[in-house]
Amino acid sequence: MGESFPMTGGDGPSSYTKNSIQQRASAASAKSLLTSAILGNLDIERSSRMFAIADLGCSTGPNTFIAMENIIEALTQKCKIEGYSSLPEFQVYFNDHVSNDFNTLFAYLPPDRKYFASGVPGSFHGRLFPKATLNIIYSAFSLQWLSKAPQELGDVNSPAWNKGRIYYTDAPREVGQAYSLQYAKDMDSFLAARAEELAPGGLMLILMPGRPDGTLPSQNSLGPFLRPLESCLADMVDEVCKSRNVNNLEFICIYIL
Repeated sequence: MGESFPMTGGDGPSSYTKNSIQQRASAASAKSLLTSAILGNLDIERSSRMFAIADLGCSTGPNTFIAMENIIEALTQKCKIEGYSSLPEFQVYFNDHVSNDFNTLFAYLPPDRKYFASGVPGSFHGRLFPKATLNIIYSAFSLQWLSKAPQELGDVNSPAWNKGRIYYTDAPREVGQAYSLQYAKDMDSFLAARAEELAPGGLMLILMPGRPDGTLPSQNSLGPFLRPLESCLADMVDEVCKSRNVNNLEFICIYIL
C-alpha cells in the first residue's frame, strides 16, 4: 500500500500555498514548451465537445489554477488555428491524496475560470479515471515523490538501513539502489495507469525536478539544504534522549524523492 503525505494545507505561513514559489516560477518558465506541445502534438479533432484535463498532484493551489489557465489558453489558440467556430467545454479534474486539503483548493477556485471543476482523491500510482477519457494529463513537481519509502531503509538488518539520515546524499550505495528500485516500480504503475486513461490523440505533460546523468546525489541542489536539517534533527533526538534518560533511541526519517 502507498503512504499518504500531502502538502501542508491551509494558507498559513507554513502552508504549501505560501511556500511553493519556486515550483510556480519553474512552471511559468515552461509555459512556452507546454504551449508548443499542445499546438504541435495534440490531436484536437479526435476529442468530443467536452475536453477533459487532469492535474495529478494538484495540492492546494494557486499553482494548479495558473497551470490550468495556461493549458486552456493554449487549447483556445489551438481551436482557432484549426478553424473551430466555438470552443469545447472544458472539464478539469484536480487530483491528489485523499488527505489533501481539498477545502482550501476549492475555496480559492478562480471565479472567472473557463472550466468545470471537480476533485478526484487518490494516489496517481494507480487508476483514477475510466478508460480513454482524458485528453490532457498534467503533473508538475509531483512525480518525484515515491508512493512509499523503500522497506529496506527501515530494516536494521539491511545494508540499505538509512540510520540517522533523512536523505540519500553520501549514503551507502544500497540506499540509493533501494530508492531507484522503488521509483522504477512507481513509474511503471503510473505510466500503465495513464496509458489506460489517456484518450486517443491525447497528450501527457509532466514537469519534475531531476539532475543530469552522471552526477551524484550529493551534487543535487537540495543537498546543501538537507545536510543542516539532518544535523538539526539528530541534535533534537539527542536532546530527547537526554531529557528522557534514554541511552539508545534510534530515529529513521526518510526524505522521499
